[in-house]
Amino acid sequence: MDKQKVKSAIALGSNLGDSLEILVNAVKKIAQKDEIEVISCSTWHKTKPIGPPQPDYFNGCIIINTFFSPDELLEYLFYVEGEFGRERKERWGARTLDLDLILYDNLIINSENLQIPHPRMRERMFVLMPLAEIAPYWVDPISKLKIIDLLQKLISDESVNT
Repeated sequence: MDKQKVKSAIALGSNLGDSLEILVNAVKKIAQKDEIEVISCSTWHKTKPIGPPQPDYFNGCIIINTFFSPDELLEYLFYVEGEFGRERKERWGARTLDLDLILYDNLIINSENLQIPHPRMRERMFVLMPLAEIAPYWVDPISKLKIIDLLQKLISDESVNT
């Protein structure tokens, strides 16, 4: 039986080096893989970092179709990060490239190495804003809310808390 392509969402971020060039080249690198087809790419958003003092980030999202399993895709994303000089030192530290597997079809995975949907996607404007540009009606399999509704909820929650 032939493997079927599966739709997945990947968040990209960079705040070291020429971030925009790194992000564009990372998308090209991902698209070069035979098992992956990039079907849409958001605009790039400049965002404030989480964690220790560091430069602002540029963030965006891509939607892909892939023949990779979730674990194979994660492994490939780690490989691409390494190709762009990513070193996994400190959590939430500055980085040349950060690739997060956000959604994989409508699967819910909770393993030692991988959580899908990404466990913090619902609270991150820098993920939901670009993702809503390119996949507003994709339904989060945990909350059962569309991405656009998660974004509106986060905007509403943030305005209440400020």
